Amino acid sequence: MSKTHTRFMLCMMRKAFKYRVYLTNGQRRILERQLEECRWAYNELLSERKRAYEERGESLRLYDTQAMLPIWKLTRPALKLVHSQVLQNVSVRVDLAFQAFFRRLAVGAAEVGFPRFKGVGRYDSITYPQYGNGVRLDGDRLIVSKLGTVRLVLHRPVEGTPKTVTLTRSRTKKWYVSFSCEVAFQPLPPTSAEVGIDMGLTTFATFSDDHADIANPRFYRRDEADLKRVQQAKQQAKDAQNWPENRRRKKALAKIHERIANRRSDFAHKRSRELVNQYQVIVFEALEPQQMGKSRGMRKSIMDVAWTQFIGMTASKAEEAGRTVILIDPRNTSKMCSGCGALVPKTLGTRVHAC
Repeated sequence: MSKTHTRFMLCMMRKAFKYRVYLTNGQRRILERQLEECRWAYNELLSERKRAYEERGESLRLYDTQAMLPIWKLTRPALKLVHSQVLQNVSVRVDLAFQAFFRRLAVGAAEVGFPRFKGVGRYDSITYPQYGNGVRLDGDRLIVSKLGTVRLVLHRPVEGTPKTVTLTRSRTKKWYVSFSCEVAFQPLPPTSAEVGIDMGLTTFATFSDDHADIANPRFYRRDEADLKRVQQAKQQAKDAQNWPENRRRKKALAKIHERIANRRSDFAHKRSRELVNQYQVIVFEALEPQQMGKSRGMRKSIMDVAWTQFIGMTASKAEEAGRTVILIDPRNTSKMCSGCGALVPKTLGTRVHAC
């Protein structure tokens, strides 16, 4: 590989562009059938890998499982409704699930979590691994194999070179398309500003400079009363075996959760963009939210604040802008003096360190 080509590769990155798509009733039925066929294939591939190991002590590889798919089409013609490369991607997903499982085993994780089978309605996306093979854009329309022309809201142009395309069904049965594109880095003008950020529950973010603290938006807590009311109504309908009302309440519950997730994502996008625009170096603690919080209320607050999502978005934007995000070990950071490095024990009420 030439030095010029290497420099070009280093100047490229992946970026996702997501859009809402609107399907006809016929297209919706076809896509939902495709999802179910993909779910069936996922479960069968998972079962085959599990059976091979338990019965023969054999670890099947990705190519072993991909070779099974054409054979299965002979006995299950409905698989032909799905584009061949989409089915190949199902095998890739199973392989990735096993890779993650073995990584957790290798590091001795407390919760290893063997790959799970997908229940009905629990498989919500299909991926075309090669743009142009089964799916492509034509102006503000999406041309999809076995589906036809799909209308989408192209609220911003797709940048760079599209590589993969994923169609996703949300919990509220809305459909979206995501393009994973190879784009050139767009570095911002360099600055000397650096900052350390302490993430918390009382205050979402506290800065090491004179930047104003970011208040905790508490998205889940704001809608918790609505969630509780709808959950109670759903349970009452279930107890009364009023299934139409139960389904209606289930949809209402999904809409509230979607609203919370959208607000949280919008907040993280906007705040992370502000940080990347202002600072050259941004330092966070390497937090592990799953290991924090002993009480149920504490865990709920930690999940609501979504530190990991915010830090991830900041890191992604920083990479594109030529900024740097650093994660440091959080142990003793609240005790250590920034001036002399001495460890000074503090109570929860101590808000300011005096060296």
